[in-house]
Amino acid sequence: MRYDQFLNNVRDRGGYRDRQEAERIAQVVLAVLARRLDPGEAQHLASQLPVQAAVIVVDQAGPSAQALSTREFLAQVAERTGGSDRTAQWDASAVLSTVADAITGGELHDVLTQLPSGYAALFGRPVLSG
Repeated sequence: MRYDQFLNNVRDRGGYRDRQEAERIAQVVLAVLARRLDPGEAQHLASQLPVQAAVIVVDQAGPSAQALSTREFLAQVAERTGGSDRTAQWDASAVLSTVADAITGGELHDVLTQLPSGYAALFGRPVLSG
């Protein structure tokens, strides 16, 4: 998937007014997600994303994964976007469901195995568990 298509999907799913808003939200969500993954998994995920999204994941991945519940994840998204918990869930779902469509099923499984089960729904895959 090309980056412009990635952002168009985020924009459509999130109902954002323009590409810039979709890109800002995508950058925040990807950065928070990257900190939640171990560095090796962040690299694997990045290898399947458009380059501009991959750079965010690689740059924001820390030396070790942060243990974040979905509530804590969404709180960080809300804080960084200036939104509410409800809009953070909407934003995260718009971005993460686009990520799920951009990567292989095996990579999605690998990402979800590092995350609590509540994250699967944010990726648009509520029947999967992580």
